[in-house]
Amino acid sequence: MDYFKNHTEFDQDEFTQEVFQEEKTIQSYKNYSDRYQQENDVQVQDNFAISEHAVKKQARAFKSVLKLDKNFHIYIHGDRNKIEHGVDDNGRKFYKIFYEQES
Repeated sequence: MDYFKNHTEFDQDEFTQEVFQEEKTIQSYKNYSDRYQQENDVQVQDNFAISEHAVKKQARAFKSVLKLDKNFHIYIHGDRNKIEHGVDDNGRKFYKIFYEQES
């Protein structure tokens, strides 16, 4: 997500180097991209302008995971501003989660 937030143009070579870094992972991405384009009969361009509006919209839906110790995973699908991080008097770290309704 950081790549799209920090660039106005998408360049596939720059993207793969910056995001994947390792040559083996880059090659795996390129193989997947080629296979996807063939199977779905689409052509994805190597360079294009990045829509700031689309990035903002996707960032809201971008899922992230808080991995705490070895026994807690908290999946966040929305507004991270509803999460507060802190440390109690005993030095233990905690998160406070605010919500409107439980389902």
